Amino acid sequence: MFRGQYAHAIDEKGRTSVPSRFREILAAQGESRLVITAGVDPCLVAYPMKEWIAFEERLSQLPRFDPSVAMIRRLYVSGAVEVELDKVGRLLIPQTLRELAELEREALWAGMGKHIELWSKERFAGLRAQVLADESAKQKMAERLAELGL
Repeated sequence: MFRGQYAHAIDEKGRTSVPSRFREILAAQGESRLVITAGVDPCLVAYPMKEWIAFEERLSQLPRFDPSVAMIRRLYVSGAVEVELDKVGRLLIPQTLRELAELEREALWAGMGKHIELWSKERFAGLRAQVLADESAKQKMAERLAELGL
């Protein structure tokens, strides 16, 4: 499982290092590739290949003409890019995806369990501050977590 937050620089070519802890997890799974796509939130989402294939399989079982399913395919799947980690643990984030997530000099890698999110450090800090300042949002989150048994 991917856990924690790690900030890593993005070089002029658009490469960034995958956090060493995440590389260890990928290596244990026999993975050297990730699938990266634009998230529904203003970030990128990265899946190990095995998890991405499982996601696509589940998605393929859903009704093709359901508008929400079609939109997820259109936005999430059509923009997905397969990237390979190089020998030193870096990967190239395509420019179009960097622009969508406003990734410039630094990426914040956020472990999300079976996948990873890549955020602009500033955007993530702003989102966190906004959520923590909104008592109503915190209350709704607490109620939803209770509904889910967490």
